Amino acid sequence: MASLLKFYKPLTFTQFSPIRFSQTILRRTRRNSHFSFFNSGRTFACFTTSLSSSQQPVREKNCKEIGVVGRESMWSELWLHNTMSRKKELFKPKVEGKVGMYVCGVTAYDLSHIGHARVYVTFDVLYRYLRHLGYEVLYVRNFTDVDDKIIARANELGEDPLNLSKRYCEEFCQDMVYLHCLPPSVEPRVSDHMPQIIDMIKQILDNGYAYCVEGDVYFNVDKFPKYGLLSGRKLEDNRAGERVAVDSRKKNPADFALWKSAKEGEPFWESPWGPGRPGWHIECSAMSATYLGYSFDIHGGGMDLVFPHHENEIAQSCAACRTSNISYWIHNGFVTIDSEKMSKSLGNFFTIRQVIDLYHPLALRLFLLGTHYRSPINYSDLLLESASDRIFYIYQTLDDCRAVVSQQDESSFKGSIAPSVVEEINRFYNVVLTSMSDDIHTPVVLAALSDPLKIINDLLHTRKGKKQEFRIESLAALEKIIGSVLSILGLMPASYSEALQQLKEKALIRAKLTNDQVLQKIEERNAARKNKEYEKSDAIRTDLATVGISLMDGPNGTTWRPTVPLSLQEHQAAST
Repeated sequence: MASLLKFYKPLTFTQFSPIRFSQTILRRTRRNSHFSFFNSGRTFACFTTSLSSSQQPVREKNCKEIGVVGRESMWSELWLHNTMSRKKELFKPKVEGKVGMYVCGVTAYDLSHIGHARVYVTFDVLYRYLRHLGYEVLYVRNFTDVDDKIIARANELGEDPLNLSKRYCEEFCQDMVYLHCLPPSVEPRVSDHMPQIIDMIKQILDNGYAYCVEGDVYFNVDKFPKYGLLSGRKLEDNRAGERVAVDSRKKNPADFALWKSAKEGEPFWESPWGPGRPGWHIECSAMSATYLGYSFDIHGGGMDLVFPHHENEIAQSCAACRTSNISYWIHNGFVTIDSEKMSKSLGNFFTIRQVIDLYHPLALRLFLLGTHYRSPINYSDLLLESASDRIFYIYQTLDDCRAVVSQQDESSFKGSIAPSVVEEINRFYNVVLTSMSDDIHTPVVLAALSDPLKIINDLLHTRKGKKQEFRIESLAALEKIIGSVLSILGLMPASYSEALQQLKEKALIRAKLTNDQVLQKIEERNAARKNKEYEKSDAIRTDLATVGISLMDGPNGTTWRPTVPLSLQEHQAAST
């Protein structure tokens, strides 16, 4: 587990009032809000911002209503790594208290893989944390439902391309529900935004940055001197056939399509240049401008989108509107298999569905958050097993805690908690706030859970802990702050007990056993121990541990819980 949850020392440390903070925790309430404060519509114009002056930021009096812990959260400094500047920058939204964020969505022609999961879990956590800090966030994540890949797949299956993409859009949305990703504010689809796309292409042509060839429209990269600024690539590096289509009609091999003339058997829309459909890159420029304006705060996606997709988006948007400006370009690292990028084109991918057939979706989410979002993460069964084991421990501890606290009437609480617990809560929250504000450093937050969870277990199970003054109040406060942090990370289940049962069911599937078979093994082991056949009893325990079933002996008998399979641990030890 050490490799999954490596601890990094925070760079700064903020002190809060222990008493005020502990009271805030006990009083904290939540409210889920859907914000819609940007202009939207079928057409758009060149504006530097789409906010009206009458729209005011969230103030201190509203912080508790939207679930913010204390005033310091609203004004906490957030640092984000900007791909454009290649360094961390202090986050300053264009309009105080409000954030516009656009994340490139999937091209819907197949089930999504865990590389996609990493992208959208990453930006879901950023979305959640921005809201936690008190910002109103308009989060736009598109669907590409018109594309070469969709058409090719539809032809293979003998299906209408739009029907195919609609089906896989719905499958993607279900995957996001499994992974606890909050729905974005807006989820636009290309097929619903042809007027906006055509309007933007006309503007680019009028401004002299594109040209028409036999019904196709190409962007002229030679007309845009800043081309390559985001990726750091030189124009001469963009050779034909390498990420750019070969076409002798182009003025420059790096020129890319804004509009593609219709081909037989393909869907098309009417345009001033004849029937056809948009190129991939123009779609996101048009949809982001429609809902967020030409200038907004955050544009995100996977690292593979830096070039050519986001580079081309910048060129298009600036060509359509010279004041176009995105403040922060944020990109997450790859998921790799044997140090090679996971992708559909390489055929070395696992779909989200394939993984969650064997592992709880929140174990997959924890696995993805266990590495900083900008670093590559190597997919392995051992790391997924470790994540599953860790999340079982977290939920079991909190479920035990809640069971004890629920036995007490809240009206009997004395309103105080142990000073040592107050100190731990403040330390823990400081680490969370500092780490999340340092470019969303989720591995540090996950590691920081260890100490408050250990205190809960001490209060629940040790002789000294059971005698501690304000024990129940301390347990309630610890469970509440940990639950709040799990909510920021998107790891809070609807029910701890249900999640624990689901984790056990997944473990049985991986072990190729049923619960009855495990119980039978426990009975056989009990009989062997009774008969002093210790070698047999040890063999039963080892056999179960080998496939990820750990037996626990207690005063009330033997129970079982999932664990990292002994076979994987031994294989890892042998290979290091």
